[in-house]
Amino acid sequence: MTILVPNYKTPEITKICLRLLRKHTDFERVRVIVIDNDSGDASLDYLRAIPWIELIERKSEADDNPPLSHSRALDLALARVETPYVLSVHTDTFVRRSDWLDVLLAPFAKDDKLAGVGSWKLESKTWLQRLGRRMEGAVKIAQYRLTGHRSYRAERFDDSLHYLRSHCAMYRMDVIRQLGTGFSDGDEVAGSVMHRKMVAAGYRMLFLESEQLGQYVDHVNHATMVLNPELGSSDRMIRSGKKRVGIKLRGIDADSLLANDSLDR
Repeated sequence: MTILVPNYKTPEITKICLRLLRKHTDFERVRVIVIDNDSGDASLDYLRAIPWIELIERKSEADDNPPLSHSRALDLALARVETPYVLSVHTDTFVRRSDWLDVLLAPFAKDDKLAGVGSWKLESKTWLQRLGRRMEGAVKIAQYRLTGHRSYRAERFDDSLHYLRSHCAMYRMDVIRQLGTGFSDGDEVAGSVMHRKMVAAGYRMLFLESEQLGQYVDHVNHATMVLNPELGSSDRMIRSGKKRVGIKLRGIDADSLLANDSLDR
């Protein structure tokens, strides 16, 4: 198993992500490749000092934008993968339990046409929040059909448009090679075209519900965008995002993790 972790200018988040990965993962089973996206900050200095990762230092390209630089970083590492399975995670993806990889790997043993396992969203929501999201979707779909209201985004509510998101997505490498695809295929959001090609070729993709996967892996949505305003986040998104990030970090006792540099060795 090879785990791919793109990094861009999130020193503390990156440190927490990798230390939790180290704490909860059997490194006799995995190889970790971290791809720095031309950060030039303290996160790169930190990555250079970690002996248990393979570091790729990617330089920006003229036509990069945030989604494309992310998917291109994943593909740089993908070219080095020699294991049967590959897993992409974000630096704001936090491992919670030592059996997390087993949950992702187990479905492959039961279905030889399964090509990928992961999720569309990985969010901690109450049943009331989930009900509210479904009601919101029904209202916006109705508005769109009646008036063409632009607040409707089809991919948010139409399951047929969902794809495995790179915050936690595992794939069979033989299928990726067979289809000649990758995360940046089509210059679209990471993994979206790859997902569609796998489905079109007759493979199945398994979406795990947030309530299930979230017991093993947590995700702070858009932390890189929130912590780097130059990437284009709105002031409102930054304010709400920083609050969300703070709550999440307190929930995992981030201060203790940041103080425990034994996990870097």
